[in-house]
Amino acid sequence: MESENTKKIQVYCQQTLCTSELFQDLSWFLSNDDSNTNLKRMSVYVLLVLVSNNRNGQTLVRETGCIKVLSQLFRTVLPNYELNLSDNNVFQSYLLWASVCSTLCVCVNNPQNDENQMLCCLLFPYANEWLMNCMKPEIIRPLCSFIGLTLANNTHVQNCFVSSGGLDVLSQVLVQLESDSHNTSSSAKLAVVVTKTVDACITNNSTFSLILSKYHIVSKLLALLLHESLDSGEKFSIILAIGHCTEDCEENQYELLKSNGLPLMIQALTEFKNEELNKAAIYVLHNCKKITEKLSLSQGENSFSENEADQIKGINEKENVEEHWKSAKEIICRMKQLEREGKEVTCKIGLTMLLNIRLTLSKMEGSKYQ
Repeated sequence: MESENTKKIQVYCQQTLCTSELFQDLSWFLSNDDSNTNLKRMSVYVLLVLVSNNRNGQTLVRETGCIKVLSQLFRTVLPNYELNLSDNNVFQSYLLWASVCSTLCVCVNNPQNDENQMLCCLLFPYANEWLMNCMKPEIIRPLCSFIGLTLANNTHVQNCFVSSGGLDVLSQVLVQLESDSHNTSSSAKLAVVVTKTVDACITNNSTFSLILSKYHIVSKLLALLLHESLDSGEKFSIILAIGHCTEDCEENQYELLKSNGLPLMIQALTEFKNEELNKAAIYVLHNCKKITEKLSLSQGENSFSENEADQIKGINEKENVEEHWKSAKEIICRMKQLEREGKEVTCKIGLTMLLNIRLTLSKMEGSKYQ
């Protein structure tokens, strides 16, 4: 009861303080060259508190011009890409910039605010430049939060981000972090953060998945999925992203098949007792079902287009056939285990898919001797 009363008091105070006069004062403090960094940080923090979970605050931050001042700080506060945080002046500037990022996040999200998202998408080119030139987690984490929330559930803003080259930049960052994760677990954790942002960009906009195929993102995500330092929540984010990558994108579906992704999905189903993770794995398996059916129907009929033929070239090679046979056998064992556990829906999807895989692989095996 006490916590409920406290919450009501906080909301009342927030609404009472949400006046255009206060927002204008805060805007003046932030834009005044005579204001020191601490005063600006305090002003940004007050804005964050006033706007958080408050549509009225989101409106005022836009109508009073505060969001434009925040955008200007976003672009200009950090001195250079070196970001020497051991320098106190640089560190203080970084703290201000990070606070600005957090405040912009609440301007566009919870509740989602389309108008503020449109204003913030103008900052995408600057965010891209920082991601390309500074791979430090202190930069990547705030930027990924800002990008992900700014384009979330907004097709127009997603288009703006992709047009700015942002999805290519995120893909390159993800590739580098996955490579670094072989040596440091912190890179694996950071790669998951980037993965969530990539996923936000392609969710409900699957046409952008084709861009990811240029960077072999699916195989990178599958490799990341094996990292021992990741918890079930992080693995869920990876599998969900794989699902969105493979939805309606045959290039990514082929890559998943060639990268031994099917047994990994079955392994996720059998090893994790997480309902959301299991649903994500089934989602991926459903996407796989489409391509395995096409492979089984088209194998031997020479009906692939030139692009499709290039995609499956590796599958027809002897060593890959043997690897897929090995994968198929492992999947069969996993499916039997699922049957014993009574996961009927999963088994129905998986067994149908397996029949197609086995038929396809049999035809591939036979074609080696022709």
